[in-house]
Amino acid sequence: MVTEIDIFIKYLQEVKKMSRNTVLSYHRDLLQMASYMGERGITEAGKVTKTSLTSYILFMEKEGKATTTISRMLASMKAFFHYEFSEGKIRRNPAELVHAPKIEKKAPVILSVEEVTSLLKQPSGRSSKEIRDKAMLELLYATGIRVSELTSLKLTDINMNIGFITCRDGGKDRTIPFSRVAKGAMKDYIENARSELTRKKESDWLFVNCNGKAMSRQGFWKIIKYYGEMAGIQSDITPHSLRHSFAAHLLKNGADVRAVQNMLGHSDMATTQVYTAYCSVRAQQK
Repeated sequence: MVTEIDIFIKYLQEVKKMSRNTVLSYHRDLLQMASYMGERGITEAGKVTKTSLTSYILFMEKEGKATTTISRMLASMKAFFHYEFSEGKIRRNPAELVHAPKIEKKAPVILSVEEVTSLLKQPSGRSSKEIRDKAMLELLYATGIRVSELTSLKLTDINMNIGFITCRDGGKDRTIPFSRVAKGAMKDYIENARSELTRKKESDWLFVNCNGKAMSRQGFWKIIKYYGEMAGIQSDITPHSLRHSFAAHLLKNGADVRAVQNMLGHSDMATTQVYTAYCSVRAQQK
């Protein structure tokens, strides 16, 4: 089944033009499924049944995997078996009638303007690391981009003269302006800190770690958790908290929903309108 998965992954990369992170997620999910099936003597996609997929989902639930994780993994399996069926490689699609467990939607963690201000003030030193951290936090709040987009930025994706970045996701580019404050933090990082972190070696990545390699999503999660604790923020803060806060604060100040939708890269306006509902609730509470 691994060979079949590899062909599907190649299809996602070359035909569907999916982003690197999305493809990696599909590949990881499908290899885990293949491992589970292989241990039970099922080594071909055509031998997988609805019953065996349901058993796998129950197994993941017993293992304590989050509902969101199981739903994502099922989405990967559905895409794979749909491809196999549409290509005529299997006689029936075993995933077609398999349903994901219901997800309890949590309200997004949205920081107050005061909390964001406090967070952005935390990297106050002059070490290269703190200058980089300041730039990353300012850019994330100024643009509302995803942490995966932040860590995937290259030097060529930023225009310092006009003040915008270009996020690239499988051929779907979007351009997002950033504030004067973020521009100042970025200028400080690029001119005074980045070369020390890269150890004066060539690197395409905009943000690098202390070893001069591309900053990872996990690395930035640790950074924002650290500064969140320093700022005394009680909420369970994540990089997505700044994305949520960016959207909510813009809408609260009268920004157009469609404009915010485009900046966030939401395909469905309903996703963006969640923040409008939040603003309405907060206004009623005052």
